[in-house]
Amino acid sequence: MKRLTLLLAVILGMIAFPCTSPAQSGADEQFARLASLVGTWHGITSEGKKVTSTYELVSNGSAIMERLSPGSEPDMITMYHRDGDHLMMTHYCSAGNQPRMRAEPSGAEGNVIRFSFLDATNLKTPDDGHMHKLVFTFHDKDHITQEWTWREKGQEKTVQFELTREK
Repeated sequence: MKRLTLLLAVILGMIAFPCTSPAQSGADEQFARLASLVGTWHGITSEGKKVTSTYELVSNGSAIMERLSPGSEPDMITMYHRDGDHLMMTHYCSAGNQPRMRAEPSGAEGNVIRFSFLDATNLKTPDDGHMHKLVFTFHDKDHITQEWTWREKGQEKTVQFELTREK
């Protein structure tokens, strides 16, 4: 009788509290938001230069590769990927260094992803020039803004890229 009561309690518990899949983490949501960018984007910088950016899912969908072509400057690659509960990026800069940044947790601004400097490879001193911040603002499915912040000798300069999806 005790077994029957226990079995009945387990079955009722399963009905009353069905198992659900865990909610997406903030990193999963941010990654999905970036993955929605797959394709080619064209735009202009706040300095009036043309820019093209392409996004591609790579490594069996575990990473996003961005190829940034800012006008007459050399192309740069940025790789985005999850690291546990965080979204990470490594920017392979034409300056020859590779800053890594971590996305801040999603807040009230669901249309914004903010990356902040974590560390870098091939950076001789913290005062050497490097990308230090990146902010994505998603206006709609076909329009985004990127704000790249360069830091050198304690001074920061931000350049905006207004991008539109190629159709």
